[in-house]
Amino acid sequence: MSAVKPLPDAEATAVVKESITRIVPDADFTLVRPDDRFRDVLELDSLDFLSLVELLAERTGVRIEEDDYPELTTLADATRFLVGRSGDVAGSAP
Repeated sequence: MSAVKPLPDAEATAVVKESITRIVPDADFTLVRPDDRFRDVLELDSLDFLSLVELLAERTGVRIEEDDYPELTTLADATRFLVGRSGDVAGSAP
């Protein structure tokens, strides 16, 4: 796996939205405000959410544990999580 690079906010948000769109191709982000629970608004079931977690981990190189799932409930939370975790991992890389 390649080294994780810190993600800026805009890139992290784009990765989240693009990943959701791969799972729910007709996802309408005009309905989702940054602090809305996107699983509810876009009707993602548990398997969709697990697919999203896998995609986010693959695309960003950020390790996402089950304990982290509550931090991935809104677009704003997911963005904050990815930015923070990518910065932590990149900062600790040799």
